Parts: sequence; structure tokens; C-alpha cells
Amino acid sequence: MAAKTTWTDADPVGFVEAVSPEPRRRDAVTLLELMRRITGAEPRMFGTSIVGFGEYHYKYASGTEGDAPAAAFAPRKAASVVYLNDGIAAHEELLGRLGPHRTGVGCLYLKDLDAVDLEVLEEIVRRSYATLTSDTYGRRAAEG
Repeated sequence: MAAKTTWTDADPVGFVEAVSPEPRRRDAVTLLELMRRITGAEPRMFGTSIVGFGEYHYKYASGTEGDAPAAAFAPRKAASVVYLNDGIAAHEELLGRLGPHRTGVGCLYLKDLDAVDLEVLEEIVRRSYATLTSDTYGRRAAEG
């Protein structure tokens, strides 16, 4: 079984430039540049609202498999979402130093990037990206 969300040919820069309200657009521009710098990859749209960088392949014991961005964010109405597909728990120590945020299983919700420590956020994204693009990550997920 394959995932429903896939890469598209939509323009990620145009998408970010159209984000509203303005504070969310400002944060999206910051995240775009931060993730581009960290990953060395150009942004691509994953589905209709996720800006992704790089790629990793996942395969679960259930048989579900697919390709997903190794680093990604989505500007949502309530907050910017940074996807940490290696899991929030892997970044617990750094999250304690980040500043105001909420978390989900693999999501970091940030209402205002001006209120968080961007160096800490960069380190979180850098570590997550490195984990997801390592040779061992896909094998661990399949064995898990």
C-alpha cells in the first residue's frame, strides 16, 4: 500500500509567498531558507500545503511504504508545523531549550518564530534530516 500524499510540480516559493496572514508568511520564508541551508536541497511541494526538502523511503511492518520529505514544514492557520518524521522524542533535550511550542507524534507546532531560539531549531532539523537520510533509518522502520 502506498501513501496518499505525493510530490507535486507546484511552485514552493510561490506557495510560501501567498501564505497569509503576514506573520505566518514571514515564518514560512524563514523556514524555507533555514531548511534549504541545512539540507542543501531545493524545496518541493509535497501534497498541496507541505514544503519538503530531500527525501527518504519508509516501509512499515504493516506493508505501508512510500517516499516522504526528509525535512518539511507547513504554514497552517494556527501555527507553522515542522515535521520531524524521526519522532519528537529524539529531540527532547533540544526541545527544552527551543522556546514556546507544542508537539504531536512527529510534528512541532510553532506560533511565532521570533519567540523561539532559531539555532536550536536549526539543530533539531539538522539532526532529524541526518537521521532520515542515513542508510539505517529505512531498515529500522521496516524492522520496527
